[in-house]
Amino acid sequence: MKAAVVYYSMSGTCRKIAELISKEIESDLIELLPKKAYPDKGFKKFYWGGKSALMAEKPALEAYRFDADRYDLVIFGTPVWASTFTPPLRTFIEENKEALSSKRFAAYACYKGSGGEKTLKKLKEELGIDRFEKEAACLESDVNKKADVLVKEFCEGLR
Repeated sequence: MKAAVVYYSMSGTCRKIAELISKEIESDLIELLPKKAYPDKGFKKFYWGGKSALMAEKPALEAYRFDADRYDLVIFGTPVWASTFTPPLRTFIEENKEALSSKRFAAYACYKGSGGEKTLKKLKEELGIDRFEKEAACLESDVNKKADVLVKEFCEGLR
């Protein structure tokens, strides 16, 4: 099984999980970076990120390399913004809709307060699937304390 972890991370939490998953199952990492960065501090962070997520925006992304033919499994990683997945993932899915149609999927969502399960449900809807091979809603404080344990459990479900 060849896998790719496709993720967006503002604070580094989703990146940390992506890197650990990649190491655990020897997958490729594809970090999504919007051409215009979102504010990452204070009120603007929540206002612009939340608005962009709620309005289902699709920001232009920096160039990334994704050859769908190389992968059987695509693992998505996203922070929770306004109880949904981040706009960079929405752009990636739109840009690769046809190529993704024959893939298996897994996903994780990192959050501080709530909305992890709701985010994963919305991501499934966007992909047009009923279930992920494996999914995890990761509370940020748990990631900081026991990321290795969370990732091992997540990856066991993929083998």
